[in-house]
Amino acid sequence: MKSAILQTATRYLLPILLLFSFFLLLRGHYYPGGGFVGGLVASIAFVLHSFANGTASTMKILRYKPLSLIPIGLAISTLSVVAPLLLGLPPMTGLWFEEPIPVIGMIGSALFFDLGVYLVVIGVVLTILFTIALEQ
Repeated sequence: MKSAILQTATRYLLPILLLFSFFLLLRGHYYPGGGFVGGLVASIAFVLHSFANGTASTMKILRYKPLSLIPIGLAISTLSVVAPLLLGLPPMTGLWFEEPIPVIGMIGSALFFDLGVYLVVIGVVLTILFTIALEQ
């Protein structure tokens, strides 16, 4: 049984939660937060939508299976770890662009590592939860 109140609330909460998760992702390489926490908040947004509208409806919003986010996230994180090796530096050395970008700030390899973690967390959490939901 679907609740009209939950569906209406979810319509407004989904974009707010996704924006907040993106904020946590960007904030993470300066302060607490980052890819893991941001990924969990984004996953919660989609799970909430799934509760309100059904898993099939949420899968249509995502357009791609959450499982496909895992290798993409792993590749981005791995590239950010090994990129310093190309410059003769130890792995996981922070590489930074010269100029900060408005709103985002300084962009460097730490942000790309967090972005990879963000995608992996969303992929893993949604794959597990949607698999369980679709089997019932």
